[in-house]
Amino acid sequence: MAGSVFSRLFTRIWQLVNRFIIWHRLPMPLAVINLVALRIQLREQNLHDTKGAVSATGPELPPGDPRLTSRTVDGAYNDLQHPKMGSAGARFARNVPLQFAYPEAPPALLTPSPREVSRQLLTRDQFVPATILNVLAAAWIQFQVHDWFNHGSPDDEHSWELPLKDDDAWPQRPMKVGRTPPDPTRTDADANLPPTFINHSVHWWDGSQIYGNTPEVQASLRSGDKGKLEIGPDGLLYLNPETGLDLTGFTDNYWVGLSLLHNLFSLEHNSICDRLAQEYPNWSDEEIYQKARLINAALMAKIHTVEWTPAILATPTMRYAMRGNWWGFMGENYYLKHGRLGRSEVISGIPGSPTSHHTAPYAMTEEFVAVYRLHPLIPDEFTFRSLSDDRTLLEHQFPQVEGVNARRVQEQVSMPDLFYSLGTVHPGAVTLHNYPKFLQNLNRPNLPPMDLAAVDVLRDRERGVPRYNQFRQLLNKPPVRTFEELTGNKEWADQLRQVYDNDINRVDTMVGMYAENPPTGFGFSDTAFRIFILMASRRLKSDRFFTTYYTTEVYTKAGMDWINGNTMSTVLLRHYPSLGPVLSRVQNAFAPWPRSK
Repeated sequence: MAGSVFSRLFTRIWQLVNRFIIWHRLPMPLAVINLVALRIQLREQNLHDTKGAVSATGPELPPGDPRLTSRTVDGAYNDLQHPKMGSAGARFARNVPLQFAYPEAPPALLTPSPREVSRQLLTRDQFVPATILNVLAAAWIQFQVHDWFNHGSPDDEHSWELPLKDDDAWPQRPMKVGRTPPDPTRTDADANLPPTFINHSVHWWDGSQIYGNTPEVQASLRSGDKGKLEIGPDGLLYLNPETGLDLTGFTDNYWVGLSLLHNLFSLEHNSICDRLAQEYPNWSDEEIYQKARLINAALMAKIHTVEWTPAILATPTMRYAMRGNWWGFMGENYYLKHGRLGRSEVISGIPGSPTSHHTAPYAMTEEFVAVYRLHPLIPDEFTFRSLSDDRTLLEHQFPQVEGVNARRVQEQVSMPDLFYSLGTVHPGAVTLHNYPKFLQNLNRPNLPPMDLAAVDVLRDRERGVPRYNQFRQLLNKPPVRTFEELTGNKEWADQLRQVYDNDINRVDTMVGMYAENPPTGFGFSDTAFRIFILMASRRLKSDRFFTTYYTTEVYTKAGMDWINGNTMSTVLLRHYPSLGPVLSRVQNAFAPWPRSK
């Protein structure tokens, strides 16, 4: 429908409606239709190519080539005509027109100082909980983000110098922050482009945080027996002797919540392998591994689409819309009983519909990275409790559960107790004045301290993400005219006015989204949601393994049954059945769990 006369008329009608009433205030049926129109409009106006290797064509794969039916290590050949598209090392794209993607030149780029923004607007004065979620939801989004994007290690030889106020006790003056590594693929032909950056992760939704995206890492994680990953006799991933962290695909910014999910879905991979080995006893280790990876990645994508997202956007409209993204508006029951009704993604869901990149080659975008800066979700303190009687087993601050301390916690508290402990408490709300203090003074071995909140603000500016008001306008939202219009909190409005020198157009996008009053039931702002509704669908719609190749011939009937028949709760129960009495009392595993006593 995108690009047709009907779609243009359809979107214009809803643009007119939204001048008088915003989509989330409409009755549910109308709100869902409005979301369809918004997505069409965003697909047509907010996908912009940054060129580079993704545009190159490649040789056609011969029949029977395993790359036709398996995900490659580095993400190549997902698009068969453009094999580098979405692979590790390909450029980030943009959701704003390229003329708006140029960073400001210093000193404007450093004004106001990101450090002062962090101190005055982001510091957690008192923990504000997100009562619609549990901490597993916070761990889950970090787990998924580690599959989607990674700008690489900062270039500390070329640092930004952040101005500090006289009353700032930061030990280094000025504060130095290494720059985002430059794009090594740029040529003279790119002179008319804004700065570009590469993604060191695979752009596709392929579970690379578990499996890795190099042959060496993947080989190091495999057992060589029936497709399985290496799991220790204690039921946990082996530790990397060099780092003391789980031996898994990606371990940056590791903590116990991430470790729980890496362990869980590594176990799930092995359970899928057992099912495939039973169904196809003549398959090789390689055949079972590749098929299990394909199935496991799809199961994670499904959980994210129909469970995590409706948990953080907890409204009837979003529950219906996100289930529609996966199953179509005909619904799950119809799909499971009758299969697809035609090719339409609206009627029968994106999985199994035709692949489409819409108006630009597929890639993660810098704006997508920007809207997933959700560090306020992380709590400062953790109380680990017993699943059997809810008694306190251990109390820690976050630094005591991160890095190598994650395994130390797992040696003292059982995995069912750990899942129970994170499932029964709330993460932080994504608002101003709720950024974890320990992340504002993050101490890392052999490195200077870091204020991650200041770095978050700086990264958006450095990478050319427009400031908040321009960002809104480029997403077809009206600009806010005053600080009071931005936030209903008068104290916050006064603080914003002071920090940004009374210039509403200087407010940073992350800060504006934190200040914005979200729709009722939403865990983040409507502005962030605009990027989400575009890119959440795009990660499925551009991927041939979720579209034209999402078939029983590629996944096997056993694999499709596994994806269709499982949820986050069933995955947890398969590996930790003692969670049954608690999970039986919740509809969504990312919503707060009841206490056992």
